[in-house]
Amino acid sequence: MDYYEIVTKLVGNINPVGETQVDDERFKNLQAMTELVDKLLSDIDRVAMLSSKPEYSISRAGKFAADFFDSLGISNN
Repeated sequence: MDYYEIVTKLVGNINPVGETQVDDERFKNLQAMTELVDKLLSDIDRVAMLSSKPEYSISRAGKFAADFFDSLGISNN
């Protein structure tokens, strides 16, 4: 089981199906998932800000994180 499978199992299904009771629960799951993604992206952004550090291992991580944002078309601050 990988991280994606673990998280989706913990959070639950987020896809609406057109049934109010089911979709209400899935909407709550979607809110939880987006909150998690926001926090994860913030963590990655903090690492991306380190791309110009002189220490190789720090700048390597920073550049990797910055490249990730570039691949998504997201500019990191």
